[in-house]
Amino acid sequence: MRERFERFMAGRYGMDQLSRFLDIAALILLIVSMFVRFPLIFYLAVILIVWSYFRIFSRNTERRYMENERFLSFTGRIFSRFRNRRYYQEQKKIYRYYACPKCRQKVRIPKGKGKVCITCPKCHMEFVRRS
Repeated sequence: MRERFERFMAGRYGMDQLSRFLDIAALILLIVSMFVRFPLIFYLAVILIVWSYFRIFSRNTERRYMENERFLSFTGRIFSRFRNRRYYQEQKKIYRYYACPKCRQKVRIPKGKGKVCITCPKCHMEFVRRS
């Protein structure tokens, strides 16, 4: 049986991140549709499942690959904002951030060094701040 399935899937696109997202979104919509008697939610879930299976069994692998790349690009921009914010919060424990008075470039200096003369890497203006 496994061999038959492997032969059937040969040359087909298969599962990727977008298909997983569609399946999870459909599952959530199906659960919501059990509690909310609004038939549009159920039909939307069915459409997402059909679209996911269409992508999985598709033989046009180039097009499915490009769809997945666009999805990953979109979600990557969203998740990178959260990663950058978390990184900034971790760095705030060790460093202080100041903006250059001339060009507004952010400059990072270590905490606990007293008064420090800072040279902006962008416009080379010097200014003094407490760390």
